[in-house]
Amino acid sequence: MKHFLTYLTLCGAVLNGFAQPAKTIFSTPLSPRLANYQIDVKLDPITKKLDGQETLTWRNASSDVIRELQFHLYLNAFRNDRSTFMRESGGQLRGTEIDLSSKEDPYGSIEVLSMKTKEEPLAYKYIQPDDQNEDDHTVIRVPLSKPVGPGETITLDIKFRAKLPKIFARTGFSRDFFLVGQWFPKIGVYEPAGTRYATKGQWNCHQFHAHSEFYADYGVYDVNITTPKEYWVSATGLYQSEKLFSNGTKKIHYHAEDVVDFAWTASPHFQVVNDTWKRPSGGEVKLELVMQPEHRHQAERHLTAAKAALAYFDKHLGKYPFPNLTIVDPPLHASGSFGMEYPTFITAGSAWFLPAGARFPEEVTIHEFGHQYFMQLIASNEFEEAWLDEGFNQYYEGRIMDATYGVRSSQFDLLDFKMGDMESSRSSYVHQDNPAIGSSFGNTWQLPEGQYGVLTYSKTATWLKTLEGLVGLPVMDEIMQTYFIRWKFKHPDADNFIAIVNEIVTKRLGTKYGADMNWFFDQALYGDNVVDYELSSLKNRKRDGQQQAIITVQRNGDGKMPVDVLVHFDNGKELMLFWDGKARQRQFTLTEKARVLWAKVDPKQKIYMDTDLNNNSLTLEPSSAPAAKFATKFLFWIENWMQWLAWLA
Repeated sequence: MKHFLTYLTLCGAVLNGFAQPAKTIFSTPLSPRLANYQIDVKLDPITKKLDGQETLTWRNASSDVIRELQFHLYLNAFRNDRSTFMRESGGQLRGTEIDLSSKEDPYGSIEVLSMKTKEEPLAYKYIQPDDQNEDDHTVIRVPLSKPVGPGETITLDIKFRAKLPKIFARTGFSRDFFLVGQWFPKIGVYEPAGTRYATKGQWNCHQFHAHSEFYADYGVYDVNITTPKEYWVSATGLYQSEKLFSNGTKKIHYHAEDVVDFAWTASPHFQVVNDTWKRPSGGEVKLELVMQPEHRHQAERHLTAAKAALAYFDKHLGKYPFPNLTIVDPPLHASGSFGMEYPTFITAGSAWFLPAGARFPEEVTIHEFGHQYFMQLIASNEFEEAWLDEGFNQYYEGRIMDATYGVRSSQFDLLDFKMGDMESSRSSYVHQDNPAIGSSFGNTWQLPEGQYGVLTYSKTATWLKTLEGLVGLPVMDEIMQTYFIRWKFKHPDADNFIAIVNEIVTKRLGTKYGADMNWFFDQALYGDNVVDYELSSLKNRKRDGQQQAIITVQRNGDGKMPVDVLVHFDNGKELMLFWDGKARQRQFTLTEKARVLWAKVDPKQKIYMDTDLNNNSLTLEPSSAPAAKFATKFLFWIENWMQWLAWLA
């Protein structure tokens, strides 16, 4: 194992003082800005409580008359062990459990103290739209005596008090570190009739489930945060100002525009590193990295990864429109807050002893930055179609990691073992005991038990890589760029994406794969089909004085994909054959002067979903490669590496 990295000297300064004031982000709206918040909140680090006042201005963009509002109260997921989140999760997330042995109260909650318009106070009622669990208080409905008509706006003044949980699932406190997410009363998304999510106009405001994240409308956030003066505060958006008080506290003002959420962090121990990514075409993005002192030697790893992600997305998907990005490095004792995304604000994750070849900090930084596109700029529904965010992001994580750190070693390169990031996603899916256990599509809380991560992240990344293999990288980039440009700030769904795939593939490839690609999505997205093609037989024979080669390819699974078959002869000639992959078996008989030496199904690995690559080729020449020995070593390392990552995360 390599020695620990020495402290790095960066171009950006290490700050422990005041940030510089900044102007608001944009002069003109980029999004509809339907839900706009002005919030004043005070943190008491002793009691772990928040006292807040919120003014929400919400606009009805539908043609419906709105007679009630619905809000998320996410922190009530941690209110007790009877909430839907706690029942479904068993009090853990990604291997981190709620600490019931702690002297500090590990539970959290939020209470709306008052809610009113200018005309009248409003009452609310807890509802459970998903499971009728009366102990779940994560959603409220607010009847309105004066409805909100089409195009009209309503303004509400809300007072709330919250108790932060001890961090095990994204948000809360750990000692004197605070990661404050999902912390204020947040209005749901009203879906008019005709959208995929609503056959009639209705609120999309799901309970907080163990395996779901979030869905919200765009807006402007103007937030004042009061903390003890020795605490460093970073947040979504741009720092505006700071005011010191004689009682030892300070008020920090942040402003964010065209975002779907707002989160912040506070700690007296951060070391802050500032840097800049300069866009080759002009312009720049300011980077703020807030680190634990014991991780300071890893600053360059985080910054290099962030810059790689910025450059790759700018080139291959679309421009990052914000002028800044904040990366938070939580302490190891707050590992439950590792790897989380908020607009312009992400958390990474590391440990002081991580060697350079174990690229967990880089992987998490790149992954969480990718959410700036799919969670924030596109803002798909993470409750109902998590694959549109997590799966797409996992696919790009693999592309960026492999391009930056090497296809075969981007995730892990240590002690004579290497592992690529994209291959790691594929391995997670294909090495399931039952790869046919379910589809990527569906409400996250209704996916097969224990399969959320594999189906939404790994399987989706794997079938996206398969789509890339079939249509080619230039066409895949055009698909994704068209999707991004056409649907940013608009909440797209599966139908919107598939329509673009069909449009671009038909335009660029004609009917190579049929009239459309629906057959692909029926299997890869909506279905649980398993793809496995085998080179089952390879032989040479003499027939009527002529040399013949007979190659037999077998379809073992129920997945049907078009495949290539490469045949290599002893005179050096190679021949590429094509099979539509639909029948159970295909036999090729070739009359050649030379003898066949070997053949391989899918030689360019276009069909990344193929669950068994070991049966894809046959050779008539003995191989000197110690395949069995390597396979055993490979499986040993994969098992231990995945277990270690699960512990760390």
